[in-house]
Amino acid sequence: MRNRKLQRTSEQRRALLRNLTTELIIHGKIVTTEARAKEVRSTTDKMISLGKHGDLHARRQAAAYIRNVVADVKEDGDDITVTTAVQKLFGELATKYADRNGGYTRIMKTMPRRGDGAPMVILELVD
Repeated sequence: MRNRKLQRTSEQRRALLRNLTTELIIHGKIVTTEARAKEVRSTTDKMISLGKHGDLHARRQAAAYIRNVVADVKEDGDDITVTTAVQKLFGELATKYADRNGGYTRIMKTMPRRGDGAPMVILELVD
């Protein structure tokens, strides 16, 4: 089997991975279960690779997968600059990982979840 099913239907699984990938791009770090983190790692690496390409086709492919949410709001006097997740991917992250050939994420194991004992991890972008 190629992918983990994560005990969800295909639509729910795709939505879960899109949401977690978007949150990882925006915040740089998320706390989730180990199985989810291993799946999100592959989708995030693909999105960062698209960001490094930087052309219009790659931008449209990334925008089709990543949620259209606000990543950052900056105020400079009367000017307000709003940055979306796709803009952050193609602006900050693409330049940050320009000389790196993969391995953009790191998984660090933490304590098991209190309720059901699921193995929890911290998934973060490598500096």
